Amino acid sequence: MADNDRKADPGTKVFNALTTMAAGFVARKVITYVWTKVTGKEPPTNPEDPRVAFVEALSWSVLTGITVAAFRLLAIRAVARKALSGADRESANAADGQAAHSRQTS
Repeated sequence: MADNDRKADPGTKVFNALTTMAAGFVARKVITYVWTKVTGKEPPTNPEDPRVAFVEALSWSVLTGITVAAFRLLAIRAVARKALSGADRESANAADGQAAHSRQTS
């Protein structure tokens, strides 16, 4: 909750928006390439079209949504980590380490 109390300056907001758009663009290029290699055909350009098979449209939509969201999250976290001060960076690294440790012991 404390992170939400801080106000980001306009430059940070613009940079985050550009990072998010770039991550979405790269993610779409990557999944289009992977889809073409795996299926041997281009992904559906309009998954809502009734002439596109339901399974194909659903698969493309789910894959696109998950991949774009993951790329955006990773990009914003990378930018935020670079912007953190030393003490904040140490606490973020500690939190990541605790999460990794709990996954390994589970």
